[in-house]
Amino acid sequence: MINPVFNGTNFKDWKENMEIVLGCMDLDLALRIEKPPSPTDSSTSEERKDYEKWDRSNRISLMIIKRDIPEVFMGARSEEIISAKDFLVEIEKHFARSDKTETSALLQSLISMKYDGKGNVREYIMSMLNIASKLKALKLEMSEDLLIHLILISLPLQFEQFKVSYNRKKEKWSLYELISYCAQEEERLKQEKIESAHSASTSKDKGKRKKTDNFKNEIGKGPLQKKQKQDDKCFFCNKVGHVKKNCTKYHAWCAKKGLS
Repeated sequence: MINPVFNGTNFKDWKENMEIVLGCMDLDLALRIEKPPSPTDSSTSEERKDYEKWDRSNRISLMIIKRDIPEVFMGARSEEIISAKDFLVEIEKHFARSDKTETSALLQSLISMKYDGKGNVREYIMSMLNIASKLKALKLEMSEDLLIHLILISLPLQFEQFKVSYNRKKEKWSLYELISYCAQEEERLKQEKIESAHSASTSKDKGKRKKTDNFKNEIGKGPLQKKQKQDDKCFFCNKVGHVKKNCTKYHAWCAKKGLS
């Protein structure tokens, strides 16, 4: 397990990881129990053994902890402290955030969260609940109803119908029911989007085919019809639809002139 580098602002996470590392190495004895009495001539072999185990744990733990902290953060008293446990306490005095500051930061983060509709809504809600659990550890516990409303408020516009449906229901959902229903709604929205895109594509293809067919029809009959109509124009009365030899006015005129 890789411990995060201590940077002066991440004391809590750094300390938790350091304790895990020392625990896995079976070196956290000095962090868990107080220093045993130093051995004397009258000490039993068991007492000497307990002291030696603690002393070894303390020395190695202190070396690992100090090696993991940049010198600029050590402080003037760092060389005076010979207990790994006391050393962590001293570092905490300077770099641990106050509960009030951390509570404010977590609360601000929780109420400003917004789901962008990308990724996984289940994971998003679990991240909100993780922040709520940290607030609970800081003595700020939020009710389940409040968390549900915060989650619903943070969901994007495409979940609007889902939120309206919830508000109309008389019964309340548990957090785990909300997570399940939100995941189902997200899947429904994704499927609806796919079907909508497919429908739009199909309609577009139909429109193209219809336009192509109409174009072909126009090509097949348009120019010929126009040419034919132009050819059928009567040069006597200038009307379209018949030729001069079939024109009744032409024949009447011929009869009047004695030309027929």
